[in-house]
Parts: sequence; structure tokens; C-alpha cells
Amino acid sequence: MDADKKARAQAEYNAFLAVCPSRQLLDRISDKWVVLILCALGGDASGPPGAPSAPRAMRYSELARVLVGVSQKMLTQTLRALERDGLLTRTVTPTVPVTVTYELTGLGLSLHHLTQGLRQWAQSNMDAVLTHRESHDARAS
Repeated sequence: MDADKKARAQAEYNAFLAVCPSRQLLDRISDKWVVLILCALGGDASGPPGAPSAPRAMRYSELARVLVGVSQKMLTQTLRALERDGLLTRTVTPTVPVTVTYELTGLGLSLHHLTQGLRQWAQSNMDAVLTHRESHDARAS
């Protein structure tokens, strides 16, 4: 796609319009499992909180262990969707048994930097949110 055509296409994407395809992408990337998968592959799950992280490839079973509570079906569906969107790659190595690893692409890594901040914000501000919820619920009762 030439630069002018690409610029026109980007200018036409407006998530506030019901027909904009970026809405589907926003729906996908705002999913908790997507955020957590991107953070895990970005290296966030491998070290202490706040420590510098490095992206790494992970096997399916590693991801399932890190993402406590995710069902096999949900993990599989989410990984397939992220691969389809070009955010991660799936590499099959012909060993016995077959080894399958997942790794962020450049596009996925750029999104990881944003989702990492969301995850950190949620973790850092959870006490304040819980306090506000309790206060709100007490007033509503």
C-alpha cells in the first residue's frame, strides 16, 4: 500500500463511528486475557514487579500456568485471534512431542508497552478503587 493510500485509510478510521473496524480491534485488545497474554510474553510475569522485563517466547503450558484461571478453550481462542491480528507468532518445532511456542511480533510488542501500563495502573490503584466502591455501595444502600 502506498503512503498516500495508507494515510487516507488511517484518517478514515474513527472508533466513534459504528461501522469502523477499529472498534473490533479495541474490543479484542481490551480483553483481560489479551492484556495478560501480552504482558506474559512481554516478560512481565518472569520477574519481580517493577523490574525491567524482556520479551520471551513461551510454550502453551507456560502461559496456562502464568494465567491462573484461564480455560484451555479461552487461551486457545485468544492465542489464535492474536496470531491472526499479527500480534504474536506461533512456532511449531518438530520434536517428540511437538513443541509450540508463542512470541510477540513487533506489532505485538508495541501494544505490550501500552497494556503493561494498564496492568500496572490496575495493580497500583486497586486499593483506591476498592475504597471508592465500598463508599459508593454504602451510599447506595
